[in-house]
Formats: sequence, structure tokens, C-alpha cells
Amino acid sequence: MTEAVEPTRRPPGTPCWASLMVHGLGTTEAFYGDLFGWEYVPGPEPFGPYVRALLGGREVAGIGEMPPDRHLPVAWTTYFATDDADATAETIRSCGGTVAVGPLDAGRAGRVAICSDPVGAIFGLWQAGDHIGTQLSGVPGTPVWNELVTQDTSTVGKFYEHVFGHEARSHDAVGADFDYLTLVLDDRPVAAVHGVGRSLPHDRGPHWMTYFEVADVDDAAVQVQLLGGRIVQPPREGLTGRLVTVTDPEGAVLTLLQSRPGDLRRDG
Repeated sequence: MTEAVEPTRRPPGTPCWASLMVHGLGTTEAFYGDLFGWEYVPGPEPFGPYVRALLGGREVAGIGEMPPDRHLPVAWTTYFATDDADATAETIRSCGGTVAVGPLDAGRAGRVAICSDPVGAIFGLWQAGDHIGTQLSGVPGTPVWNELVTQDTSTVGKFYEHVFGHEARSHDAVGADFDYLTLVLDDRPVAAVHGVGRSLPHDRGPHWMTYFEVADVDDAAVQVQLLGGRIVQPPREGLTGRLVTVTDPEGAVLTLLQSRPGDLRRDG
């Protein structure tokens, strides 16, 4: 197991938080509590009931409950750090993206916006106040990687470069038919764009995938099914370790990753 990392305020353009909006908050809390060992504390509540998931007393993710009359897709949302949510929102609009919610204040915690890129993948902006984002990473039960799954990388790589200052690096050495860009800040990989062509799920379209560290992928896959989730893609070897793509009981998709030692992505 890698040593736990306790991040401070993240540089702009770095994924800093993962949040899930669901219909049944209590049952979702139970699922992730059993799977990851999370405990919960309430708030802040800018959009309704919301809890922060804790590991060892440190915040690692958030779960909120949608109003009963809202029938939005249940999905994990990746949030990117920014020093100025309003300025970043304007850049998103000028680069062909959409700002659906905000920017607006979430009390003293910070300032938030929900956006989508030119191909429709939803992501968030977080301008930290008292809440800097995920406080622990690199250990089981924490988010360790974020990857945009889309039809092809050519349509959106430039968008993220312009909005967040990422450098998009291709992986030609892996093979010409592997469409994958790593998004780099200050020579450090922070996220990726994975073009999957016709394999893109029609029911989800382009989307950001959150990866959570686990101690043993195969054991975690069995536990997901016992807890009411399902397997989307069975356990397999990936670029940085063994992984499995699953859903929780409400259908939110996530990937569980058993990282290889020394993987740079493990420190969030």
C-alpha cells in the first residue's frame, strides 16, 4: 500500500473533488460505506441534502440528494480547481463549452460551477474557500485518477488545454490504434482523455470517469455485486494497474483501481 497523501490547496486545473448526486442518499451512503469504509458528516447544503465522506476523519468525496422532482442522470462528477471560478467559466463559454449552474457561493466552503465541454461531458469547477477538496489520497477508498471517456481525443484535447492550461501528451508508444492523451500540469499527469470510438456507451455519451483506489480489485468486484451494484467491464490489466468498471445500486459508473507501486497518479 502506498503512503497516504494529504494534499493542500491544489493548483488550478487539477482535479480536486468528486461528488455524486443520487435519489436515495441513505442507501447510497450505505453502499459506499461498506465498499470503501466511508463515514459521513453533513453539509454544506447549497443544493439540498449533502454529506461529505470521510476516511480517518479526512474528507475524500461528497454525495448529495436530488430533489424528488428532478430526474437527472446519476453520475460521479469530477471537479477542477480554479482560483477564479467566474473567469474560468467565461473561458469555458468562449472555448465552446457550457456553464449550466453558477458560478455560485457554497457558503464559506468555496465557489462552485457545473459545466460541460464541447462534446457534452459534465465537470465541475471549485474555487476553494474553507474547503480545499479531497484531503486524502493514495490509499484504498480515495479517488486517485480522472479520465474523460469520449469518442475521440481530437475534439476536446485543445479545449482542456485552453481552459486549464493542460499540456496534452499522446501515447504513441502504446500503439497507433490507442487514442489516449494524458493531461499534464508542470510535468505532472493530472488527468487523461481516452478516445474509445464506437465503444462509447450510447446511454451515457462522453463522460468523466472517477477512479477509486482499492486494495484488491477482484475482491472489490465481488463485494460490489453483493452490495447491489453490477460489473460493467470485468477485472482487467490497465496502464497503471488492475481495474474493474462497476456501477453502484443507482447506476453511477466508477472504476476501481489497484495501482501498481510507483504510479505517479496515486497521489491524486
